Amino acid sequence: MNAVAEIRDLRVEIDGRALVDGVSLRVTAGKVTALVGASGSGKTTTGLALLGEYPAGARVTGEVRLPGGPAGYVPQHPGTALNPARRVGALLRDIARTRVRALPRRERRAAAHQRVLRALSLAQLPDPEAVLRRYPHQLSGGQQQRVVLAQALLLGARLVVADEPTTGQDALTKQRIVDRFAAVARQGIAVVLLSHDLDVVRALADEVLVLRDGRVVESGPVDRLWPAPRRLRTAEPPAADGPAELPAVHGPADRTGLPGAGREVLRVGGLTARHGRTTVLRTSALTLRAGECLAVVGRSGSGKTTLARCLAGLHRGHDGELLLDGAPLPRSLRDRTRAQLAAVQYVFQDARAAFDEHRPVLAQVARTAVRLRGAAEADALAEAVTTVTGLGLTERHVRRRPAQLSGGELQRAALARALLARPRVLICDEITSGLDAVTRRGILDTLAGLLRDRRGLSLVLITHDLGTAAALATRIAVLDGGEVVEEGPARRVLTSPEHPFTVSLLETSTRMT
Repeated sequence: MNAVAEIRDLRVEIDGRALVDGVSLRVTAGKVTALVGASGSGKTTTGLALLGEYPAGARVTGEVRLPGGPAGYVPQHPGTALNPARRVGALLRDIARTRVRALPRRERRAAAHQRVLRALSLAQLPDPEAVLRRYPHQLSGGQQQRVVLAQALLLGARLVVADEPTTGQDALTKQRIVDRFAAVARQGIAVVLLSHDLDVVRALADEVLVLRDGRVVESGPVDRLWPAPRRLRTAEPPAADGPAELPAVHGPADRTGLPGAGREVLRVGGLTARHGRTTVLRTSALTLRAGECLAVVGRSGSGKTTLARCLAGLHRGHDGELLLDGAPLPRSLRDRTRAQLAAVQYVFQDARAAFDEHRPVLAQVARTAVRLRGAAEADALAEAVTTVTGLGLTERHVRRRPAQLSGGELQRAALARALLARPRVLICDEITSGLDAVTRRGILDTLAGLLRDRRGLSLVLITHDLGTAAALATRIAVLDGGEVVEEGPARRVLTSPEHPFTVSLLETSTRMT
């Protein structure tokens, strides 16, 4: 079978350090080739090479050929591929117009619009007409990701490079994304899947290459390498046999005996949030108590991130009551005092986009203590070093710029930056999405340790992943269609769910493992 893309002996080097070294692969039409490996293993560098993209200042040797024609790209963090100043409809119609130029002029507009609607439907975006009217920031991370998938489908590419396409997706949506890429492959389009999610790889891939430290350490047909690639078996978390087998809740659930534990820190009452004129979130009362972890779970687009942004003062279009320690919390961070800004800190899903690419990471971490607590710069820098090393980073690493750190390292640095504010409430929005199993487990252990060791700290965990919720949560709130459909103690929600949507979410999570 003819190759639509081929890499031979690729080496990408920056400042004498090889990001990938001697990688070769052959991609054929209608097949899914998966590149798997830990954070920093070289998956994304290899995938981007198929698009002719390399890090700034990189020295590249080897050969990359695309005889099959153009390639589409679905990045791990889709916001980077969307213009924040333009509505989704304008972005997609620009691409669709290039595909209908052969039609008579009077037919082009309608034909382009139909292509856009079809691409959004194939990408499993409900109510596409509403999505077309929104700006990228008015979409959830999962919705952004599916818009970018629609862009790739509109291009008519013979090859699609999908970098962690199921990142940030709930189990129900993840299964549909797997089905969508399988359908893409059946149409004769080659797919290169970059993923840490071994369940997705097992369900979708034909061929698997395992990367470690920039080298291919194992490769072959997926059915020969499974139940798991030998080099990754120690990294894959144990599969659950069902909801009853989900891991026990540790850390926050054991803190009720501490002084002050159980005292209400944050209250949300009757919150209604809007994007323009469209209501996207309605909640009744939600509370967060000292030492607790409240996990907010639900499918992509259910309102999880909108809720988190309202709590952080990042989304002003809402009504309702927000109370911090019983006192009203202004809707906009612009109206919050320095103490209120420090009290509620947000850690974003895309850690790389949250850092200034031109400044050393350590300086950005330390800046939080200077701005929000009035610390002297020398004291802030010393505290930043202590905090990042306590989270498993080295001072040498964080003195680099963000581009020189892996995703997992940047996520720990983002945690350190938030902690330097000495917050009462830490909001973590899908911060383990897109990370390999070992790095993900390390981040969860770090969060559990913070809740155990830092009295007065509480956590709001936004996640699509029930395993992540089970590992940390004291209580779970389940969102569907912008409403809280179930809320209660984590163990009860995970083992004896009452709402049909929660039941379906648990059943689908079990099937995907």
